[in-house]
Amino acid sequence: KHLSRGKLLPRERVQQLLDPGTPFLELSQLAAYDMYDNAAPGAGIITGIGRVAGQECVIVCNDATVKGGTYYPMTVKKHVRAQEIAEENNLPCIYLVDSGGANLPNQDDVFPDRDHFGRIFYNQANLSKQGIPQIAVVMGSCTAGGAYVPAMSDESIIVKNQGTIFLGGPPLVKAATGEEVSAEDLGGADVHTRLSGVA
Repeated sequence: KHLSRGKLLPRERVQQLLDPGTPFLELSQLAAYDMYDNAAPGAGIITGIGRVAGQECVIVCNDATVKGGTYYPMTVKKHVRAQEIAEENNLPCIYLVDSGGANLPNQDDVFPDRDHFGRIFYNQANLSKQGIPQIAVVMGSCTAGGAYVPAMSDESIIVKNQGTIFLGGPPLVKAATGEEVSAEDLGGADVHTRLSGVA
């Protein structure tokens, strides 16, 4: 399904981003191991340190092939840990975003402790305040909580005809208002580069 939409797989996205021939130090590879009925390998997110344009960066890449890139409780912890490493080492963060926000069947566990879902956005704001660049590349659908990462970044890039950013997608708009709207018209690249200013 992912490939049929013309999208790169998450590890391919990371490799395309890195300077050629440079290593990628992946973090927390075993996060969520033997949890969630093994439905979220690596907690559904890739995090690590790699070189981009000669600069060491923390890279956070949603894996939309795992439950639409949604955040399980361990996904949040892994994302937050990557941000902590960025802060401790003064490393820019690059977010390759393709996420449906919180994993709804597990949403009651995504918010309750210090490393709750909102901590990601709190950290983003603080990292930016400290002058640590926050850069997002929207490579797919960013819905609900997934929409905040690009919206709160210092710079956002959105892939035309692939990336979308909205709190509620076309089905929710139709259910709430009866209006039918395409994902591209609701929150595509043109909307966010020409009108909203998000990208």
